[in-house]
Amino acid sequence: MLNSIKKNAILLMIAIAGGTGGAFVYKSFSGEPYPKPQGGLKQPVHFASYTAPPEAAVDFTKAAEMSVHAVVHVKSTYEEAGDAYQPLFDPFGSFFWGDRRYNQPEQREATGSGVIISDDGFIVTNNHVVQNAKKVEVTLNDKRIFTAKIIGTDPSTDIALLKIEEKGLPFIGYGNSDDLKVGEWVLAVGNPFNLTSTVTAGIVSAKARDINILNNQYKIESFIQTDAAVNPGNSGGALVNTRGELVGINAAIASNTGSYTGYSFAIPVNIVKKVVDDLVEYGEVQRGFLGINIKEVDYKLAEEKKIKHIKGIYVAGLMEGGSAKDAGLREGDVILKVGETEVNTPSQLQEQVGRFRPGDKVTLAIVREDKEMLLPIVLRNKNGTTEVVKKSGNEITSLLGAEFENVSPDELSSLRINGGVRIKSLSGGKLRMAGIKEGFIITHVDRKEITNNNDLVEVLRNKKGGVLIEGLYPNGSRAYYAFGL
Repeated sequence: MLNSIKKNAILLMIAIAGGTGGAFVYKSFSGEPYPKPQGGLKQPVHFASYTAPPEAAVDFTKAAEMSVHAVVHVKSTYEEAGDAYQPLFDPFGSFFWGDRRYNQPEQREATGSGVIISDDGFIVTNNHVVQNAKKVEVTLNDKRIFTAKIIGTDPSTDIALLKIEEKGLPFIGYGNSDDLKVGEWVLAVGNPFNLTSTVTAGIVSAKARDINILNNQYKIESFIQTDAAVNPGNSGGALVNTRGELVGINAAIASNTGSYTGYSFAIPVNIVKKVVDDLVEYGEVQRGFLGINIKEVDYKLAEEKKIKHIKGIYVAGLMEGGSAKDAGLREGDVILKVGETEVNTPSQLQEQVGRFRPGDKVTLAIVREDKEMLLPIVLRNKNGTTEVVKKSGNEITSLLGAEFENVSPDELSSLRINGGVRIKSLSGGKLRMAGIKEGFIITHVDRKEITNNNDLVEVLRNKKGGVLIEGLYPNGSRAYYAFGL
């Protein structure tokens, strides 16, 4: 009996606690204060609660409908040196020089996505999707297939611009990546695993991320990080906001397996617009440089340099002849803004400056000796001038990965050719990847005759897309090679 009384008492206490809790929650959400405890706190107690505004749930259908038909599948065909050595048929040459074998290129494919940005067929994708491509095919969401021309590429931002000959295409309009907020909903639209256009959703997790994946001296990494699912094949696809505007080009995922594990990265559309405009107008990206060495201002640096506020970018050094030094920027200055935009990381500074061309004037807000001031600077190109940049002969030979020499008149006569350029040595570059061997004599590029090194440089100076090289080896065996620039 005693046990029964104790059991009933315990059940009664639980019931009271439950009832009290229910009343407590009800009163807190109704806005009424919880009754003042007897003999306890003298003030009424309130819950710190948040009531969501009476808005409709976020609807992605309109944004998906506006973007899915403007995202395409991109297939690149390229060649790289294979493992097998194939004989070149030359019975007379073999009699004198033996059976000479040359490494023949193997055909490979790469796939990704692209975004139509105009109704007349301009398409943005990643540089790494079409790099070294001999041929690029684009499949629209309605399954039509086109051969695309590579208008230009920019390895420093991983952007490439393609063109197909068609009118009246669906396209995605530009948004403004500066307006993106962390926590904002975005959609990733692409062709993962060679499927047709696929839409996933996530939020902006961070901005101005530098993940150190671009292997380029002048790289700009200021990625938008999202948790929208992005998988192989999504590269070059669209990142759009809930209004269906293009805010980024998907480029990379953070993964130990090669598949999506929670982090994906996109190139901000404000960088994309600048690159596209340059490639259309100049065929080459025109980038302005400050000519400075920088460090992010953190607690340790602020303490060491006696900087009052932990913000901005510290100027650790200046290049001779650089635009910043000639404009009066000093070592020890802290850059707070480029124009009206605050910069607190190196990637933010690179992104903002990377939007300007040589000859453009920018205004930096800086701190010098605890005083804020404005400093106007006219940006210069990497060569220290304000002129439009074209590829130099040194850049072209570096890209090809070769050292060249002229062919002697006697050898020209014996091979019965009018002229040519011999590959004296090869390093890692386009020619080696195409399967060309040292000693090969280039006689034609894209059917144009090459008689000396200057001819080769001039033909390739503004070349974009596929290149066809024709020539012969010292044994007289002719060969043809193709690769992409």
